[in-house]
Amino acid sequence: MYKLYYAPGAASMAPHATMIDVGKPPELVLVDVDKGEQHHPDYLELNPHARVPTFIDGDLVMYESAAITLLLCERHPEAGLAPAPGEPDRPRFLQWLFYLTNTVQEELMHHWHPDNYVDDAAAQKALFAGVEPRLDRMWQHLDGVLADGPYLLGKRFSAADYYLCMLLRWSRNMPRPGFRYEKLGRLYDVVRARPAMKELYRIEGIA
Repeated sequence: MYKLYYAPGAASMAPHATMIDVGKPPELVLVDVDKGEQHHPDYLELNPHARVPTFIDGDLVMYESAAITLLLCERHPEAGLAPAPGEPDRPRFLQWLFYLTNTVQEELMHHWHPDNYVDDAAAQKALFAGVEPRLDRMWQHLDGVLADGPYLLGKRFSAADYYLCMLLRWSRNMPRPGFRYEKLGRLYDVVRARPAMKELYRIEGIA
């Protein structure tokens, strides 16, 4: 059985939903980030960056949410959560998965944890202040991409949509959450209605 170190609603959501979808619900190990358990020496031996998720399968120990999600898609092609190498949609799938983790997620981290990037309080405030307009441009771009949707690959659902749904949820307390855009809101609703995501919400206790 796969093992997933997670925190409710954290970056573990996308791989967790993917594991449920491929029929491999993991053994879950809760990391209470509010109590700082991600900094415990035992956890740091698994993930020296003190973040969730961490994925374990036998001797394999792996972190980085997008990498875990991609690995699961490749291990379980029968689930159809990613275009196979050589398929026409494969480049776009890779582009969106890496765009989400490398660009959108990074901007959201500037909002939630500016202290991870700069120590000075004034610099943190300045970094925080720039997040909203930068994210708005990203949300607008993604909303336009979904014109042929409802998914990032048009009519075809992929694990990249789980990833986008996760990031949209992270924006929920911002002045203008990403799901307030029409097509992003449609994707958010459609993906949350999938059985795997419903099960994730139930297991993780997310309202």
